Amino acid sequence: MPEGNHSTVTEFILTGFPGLDPEYQGLVSAVLFLVYILTLTGNVTILFLFATNRSLHKPMYYIILNLCTCDILFSTVTLPKIISMYWFQTGTISFTACFVQMYFVHYLGSVNSLILFLMALDRYVAICHPLKYPIVLKNSNIQILSITAWIIAKTSPLMLVIRAYPLPYCSSNIINHCFCDHIGITTLACVNRAPYALPALIFAMFVLLGPLAFIVFSYSAIIIAVLRIANAQGRIKSLSTCSTQLIIISLYYLPRCFVYLASNVGIKFSSEVRIVIIMVYSLIPPMINPIIYCLRAKDMRESLWKQFNTKTVPKKAKVSAISN
Repeated sequence: MPEGNHSTVTEFILTGFPGLDPEYQGLVSAVLFLVYILTLTGNVTILFLFATNRSLHKPMYYIILNLCTCDILFSTVTLPKIISMYWFQTGTISFTACFVQMYFVHYLGSVNSLILFLMALDRYVAICHPLKYPIVLKNSNIQILSITAWIIAKTSPLMLVIRAYPLPYCSSNIINHCFCDHIGITTLACVNRAPYALPALIFAMFVLLGPLAFIVFSYSAIIIAVLRIANAQGRIKSLSTCSTQLIIISLYYLPRCFVYLASNVGIKFSSEVRIVIIMVYSLIPPMINPIIYCLRAKDMRESLWKQFNTKTVPKKAKVSAISN
């Protein structure tokens, strides 16, 4: 269809959280702003530690580096707009900008899923095939795989945008969501949505269930391999090396799988509940992932501790030098 068919709609209106009482909008925007600041602070701290400590230049931390970058970009694409909507009462977004946001929402979600796949692959090889680990997953290979993930993830979201952009949008321009996504936009098109919904569903299942299938396989193999270790202390140590990744993966996949399964077995959510669930599983993991890294990963804790020590020790040395 020609692009002119959508000329009746020049902008969309994001509702944010539908039904939110105006007296709570200030509180909600403050919470979202805090989430955004904590997400940026935590993930930038991880990037800084990686850049200043060569001891973190290991395959696992290269994967975490990609995950932090993806989390920063996703939060930056989604949160500022909804925060400004509540602060300045400007929920409008231009036609093109909405599709740009839609592309990055789906693109970064795809990258996130593929990076979690690499995270599971790292632990699978490390525990089930430890002798092959230095060869199979050396830093250069992880870098190539990470770059490949960022490139591969572009294709499907781009096709979704190309198919959805020319549709005729000639009725309502109100999107009941906090950001532009494929479902929110295409439901406003003045055509039968079914031909466009099926490719989007296939894309979502491929991005979500493909990596998840390998993740389930890899951690099942890890558990079996760990149970074969005779030494109890060895079993605990092996499990602790993948506990961080398992927590992060669970935070990403479990809520998404719950939403997809619930909709397929007939459990209905109101639009308000659905949006809250989506916002929780989209924004909370990027905020708390850095905390999990620092608390669970020994190398990360030590690097963070060294950064604090380098700032406090010189001050103490200067005070002692003056006193002498």
